[in-house]
Amino acid sequence: MAGHDIVVIGGSAGGVEALRRICAGLPANLPATVFVVLHISPASRSVMPELLSRAGPLPARHPRDEEATTRGTIYVAPPDMHMLLRPGHVILRRGPLESSSRPAIDSLFRSAAVAYRSRVIGVVLSGLLDDGSAGLMAIKACGGTCVVQEPDDAMWPEMPRNALSHDGLYYRATVAELPALLTRLVREAPGEMPPIPHHLIVQAATAARELAATPGRTQAGRRTPPCCPQCGGVLVEVPGAQTSRFRCPLGHAAPVEAPVASREGELDRALQSALRMHRDRVVMFRRMQQSSEAQGFTYSAERWRAGADESAEAAQVIADAMATLRKAVV
Repeated sequence: MAGHDIVVIGGSAGGVEALRRICAGLPANLPATVFVVLHISPASRSVMPELLSRAGPLPARHPRDEEATTRGTIYVAPPDMHMLLRPGHVILRRGPLESSSRPAIDSLFRSAAVAYRSRVIGVVLSGLLDDGSAGLMAIKACGGTCVVQEPDDAMWPEMPRNALSHDGLYYRATVAELPALLTRLVREAPGEMPPIPHHLIVQAATAARELAATPGRTQAGRRTPPCCPQCGGVLVEVPGAQTSRFRCPLGHAAPVEAPVASREGELDRALQSALRMHRDRVVMFRRMQQSSEAQGFTYSAERWRAGADESAEAAQVIADAMATLRKAVV
């Protein structure tokens, strides 16, 4: 019977050195396949396979689309491509950004959970923001095992902290402890395989652009008033065990805070624009008032004065509203 033979690892800022140290400590006879997503620039050539191959005994490389996977190999997501898992093979898709990333950790983790369920070990390493948190919850929901680098041990602790903020049974370990922990967990028998939640199937199909082949599963949740911060499309709220996420028809995915933060940013920018406009009007109208007074045009001077006073009052109202909004956000 297969053990925990699918290991998926995600990292971002500070993740390169952590991955090298993990690979250095894994045994050559590891009875598992390892899949790695590291956030990198889409325009750069990735040297991660070479770095990881030199770091330890397991060979690492970028996979080909539809490639059959083999144990004892580390597959690294190539730049600007989502690496997704299907039973026995890997697929590459230049699908929509998720958590503003491609490749995305959540996309890999979710596809692994749907394809292999309780056989999966998910690992979140150092990084910024929260990519990987939703993926770990997906792995947990499908019976898999979750591991998080100790935040105090991470160069950038935000990703580990966000992962640990969700309730669940997570292993916590330093980078020095992770190779031994993973080697032990890989050899343990997987637990029961619970039913795969409907929304995970839909999201995995969305990332792979396979919704047409998933009859009756075209919507992962209910529509919400906010628009997608990346394309402006209607967002669908996707429920989760701890928190909700959002997806638009193009597949852009973000945590619950992203649409709110985006809308708050747009509102702040709109208020700033309106404030500048009214302040510019005050300056211009006062100048026209002075010019009219100098020429003895009493009626025109009064009209420009009234306009300047009105814009000054509007500017004060907007400034007060912006101050109140910023206090509420903080």
